[in-house]
Amino acid sequence: MKVFLLVVFFISHLSVAQVQVKPLYEELPCDTIQTTDLSFHSEILPAISNTQIPTKSKIGFISKGISSNYFTINGLLDIGFTPSNLQYRTGLGASIESQFANKWFFRVAAIEGLGKVDNSFLEPKAYVFSRAKNSSIQYTDIRGRISFSPNHIFNFQAGIDNNFIGEGNRSLLLSDYSVASPFAQIRAKFWRIEYLMLYQFYREEVKKNWKSKYAGTHYLSINATKWLNLGFFETVVFQPKDTTLNRGFDAEYLNPIIFYRPQEYSMGSSDNIIMGFHFSAKYKKHTLYGQIVLDEFLLGELKARSKWWGNKYGAQLGIKGRVKTKMGQIFYRSEFNFARPYTYSHAHYSENYGNQGYALAHPYGGSFAELLVEAKWQRENWIIKFFASYFLKGYDKKDGLSYGGDIYQSYNNRPHEYNNLIGQGNGNNGSRIILSTAYRIDSATNLQIFMENQLRINTYIHEPTYYLTVGIRSCLWNDYRNY
Repeated sequence: MKVFLLVVFFISHLSVAQVQVKPLYEELPCDTIQTTDLSFHSEILPAISNTQIPTKSKIGFISKGISSNYFTINGLLDIGFTPSNLQYRTGLGASIESQFANKWFFRVAAIEGLGKVDNSFLEPKAYVFSRAKNSSIQYTDIRGRISFSPNHIFNFQAGIDNNFIGEGNRSLLLSDYSVASPFAQIRAKFWRIEYLMLYQFYREEVKKNWKSKYAGTHYLSINATKWLNLGFFETVVFQPKDTTLNRGFDAEYLNPIIFYRPQEYSMGSSDNIIMGFHFSAKYKKHTLYGQIVLDEFLLGELKARSKWWGNKYGAQLGIKGRVKTKMGQIFYRSEFNFARPYTYSHAHYSENYGNQGYALAHPYGGSFAELLVEAKWQRENWIIKFFASYFLKGYDKKDGLSYGGDIYQSYNNRPHEYNNLIGQGNGNNGSRIILSTAYRIDSATNLQIFMENQLRINTYIHEPTYYLTVGIRSCLWNDYRNY
């Protein structure tokens, strides 16, 4: 570890890099469709890019930067309303962004809000969130990160935010559907390789008290050719304290070059290890991509086709692209995802792959299969989006047992060892159809006024549910309602 830090210190004084970290929010014309490039790794998000001085803001201040140094402060809005049960949320805030000394980048954004939300449809995934018995909510949504890029090889970041690995609308490895959490990361890029070391600090609310849980992640991205990318993923989730030991953030997992699985065995721990693989193949403005996630796996049981509960895995396959026409830019995507029962779950909530009640990968957790399609059209400041999905999802019955769909239920409480199928328990076939229109008012904060129509169909509800939502918000991070 000391040798690694000395190498980092030495190389950091050899050259200078002027970079900034883009927001994780994706929208045309930058929906992760990149030209073929041996040095760019488009599946590690948010992306690090060359310096771009922000455009003029209608609701804030942008300094007259010297060279690549600048400072901005902008107001933020988060206002949404749906006639369904008169649900609403309203919030105000500000964002500050700055780059200086040709190495440092800083961004922080916070919104303080109130509202009335009966279900999760308009519920914000805020770092600080409270709900009263009358459905009133109060939230503080804060995101921020500080980035230090000493040269074109290394980048160091820390803050409270989401991170994402993948090319898809969903990710089976790490997504931004969960609540933003504190993190620290190191990224090293050289030749055709980018290596990510990510340390995250999660928590769960238990009887109105917060219980900490930690995660360490390694991700190796290799551009095998200009058009083919391969990625290798591993993460470990562990609790800082159990009945016998208070270990904090285990120093064994801070090593940036170890493999977590043998390290776990050597420590004799029962920590949750998840491994995965990613690929993407690019042709002009089109990308074929996929992922495989392995939570636990026994080849003998797979060959026997026993549908053993411990074979916990999932996969993704998708295609996306962008077409430029005289009428504007069009983005399209088609994607299939599935995960077997008990994937991402563990014996205890403190070691499952979740944070504050939300899944850290696919929002459906385990025991699901999903097919989705989406299309976006943009011309100047107008944006029209269409999204549709069909899914099978298994939920627990009311018998107190875990059927593998809820990652917060212990897999020790399973009803049977074999013949575990996707959708078992209370199976639900459902679909989501969404059509939304937005107009961008301010490009510096991506402030948009929008109208969204959503139709939800579920087999356990005989009548479909329709939501009409109108509002105005600063789109600096994703606000998902598509699951």
